[in-house]
Amino acid sequence: MTAPVRDATAPTTPASTAPTLREAFHQPKSVWAIAFAATVSFMGIGLVDPILPAISSQLDATPSQAMLLFTSYLFITAIAMFFTSWFASRIGVKRTLLVGLILVVVFAALCSFSGSVTEIIGLRAGWGLGNALFISTALAAIVGATAGPSGGAIMLYETALGIGMALGPLLGGLLGSVSWRAPFAGTAVLMAIGFIAIMVLLKHEDRPAPVSPVAALKALSNPALRTLALTAVLYNFGFFTLLAYSPFPLEAAAAARGGEFGAMGIGGVFFGWGVALAITSVFVAPILTRRIGLVPTLLGTLGALAVLMLVLSLFHTSMTGLVVLIVIGGLLLGIMNTALTETVMEATDLPRSVASASYSGVRFLGGAVAPAVAGPLAAATTAGAPYLLATGTLVLAMLMLVLGRKHLASVGQHHLSDVEEAAAITAGDEV
Repeated sequence: MTAPVRDATAPTTPASTAPTLREAFHQPKSVWAIAFAATVSFMGIGLVDPILPAISSQLDATPSQAMLLFTSYLFITAIAMFFTSWFASRIGVKRTLLVGLILVVVFAALCSFSGSVTEIIGLRAGWGLGNALFISTALAAIVGATAGPSGGAIMLYETALGIGMALGPLLGGLLGSVSWRAPFAGTAVLMAIGFIAIMVLLKHEDRPAPVSPVAALKALSNPALRTLALTAVLYNFGFFTLLAYSPFPLEAAAAARGGEFGAMGIGGVFFGWGVALAITSVFVAPILTRRIGLVPTLLGTLGALAVLMLVLSLFHTSMTGLVVLIVIGGLLLGIMNTALTETVMEATDLPRSVASASYSGVRFLGGAVAPAVAGPLAAATTAGAPYLLATGTLVLAMLMLVLGRKHLASVGQHHLSDVEEAAAITAGDEV
């Protein structure tokens, strides 16, 4: 997230005042415009998943090459996250949103016309840059544009996030059943509508406070933030092993039974995954963190994810087993995303925008590495090996958290306000 003068993570209403549905949905048109664009942006995360096998077969690419669509996207997103707050402080929130959106429109449209997987990999890098600029700024913009309590606007943003995470794979499956090019074209059209809406409707914006271009990099010298960032790198390796690699075992399991899973089938599975992730991130994670604490929630969820990945490595040939375990994985990932980001927000006295940018930049690197490793590893060994490796990285994440726990003494000593907690939920799911 960026660092506006009016911090998007700072409460503008009393902590005890929970936003009502009327406050959430009775918003200016500018807020709705940002929420629509945010929904489409979050849809773009899972949109590619259902069409990976189709891209692999129709463009004569290996699964390893197809999964690099995630790697290029996430790697550029990670690098850009370190500098988005500085960029927005130079040109303003609205211009940053518009630059991000136009980059997504251009590169998504070019992807739909590509003739090789290598071209798409390169274009997805530009898409990642645009998405980083937009996502990192959208929460600050939606809070700044609201006319009433910020909690209502953030609730609307959470709703957009959940809808986008769930509908992305489903839309990818629906359009992908027509052509692998259609999801890219569809994203470009929807983001273009979002661009026009924000350009016309977003009038007022808070001027961001000046931010050093290296503020997010320097923040990693903080031992608490460094501990959580390294934990996040290892965790995100597991996250994106599940998200980017699983379509291929699903397709293989269906083929072994004499059928074809197809883009629609994969989209349906990851629609369930997205719904599960959205539900637990918004409703379950806050309950767990308040009842048993942030660090115990993190350790317990990481342990459950490690067990899940181990079971996936054993039952990767079972189509039913894969479907059930992927959806269960969504439940656990939703808890982990929110709890980890809330821990980052509590663990240091750094400005939350800087801490969030630093943490996000590091964690996305883990997501970028996972698809690049999973494909070659499966080709060289067995289809279950990537899940087994992910099990190991999740265990290492637990070890990293235990070893660095001494730096997290301040975590859990105070609870975030309702608005701050909502901001943590949205930031945690900005994958």
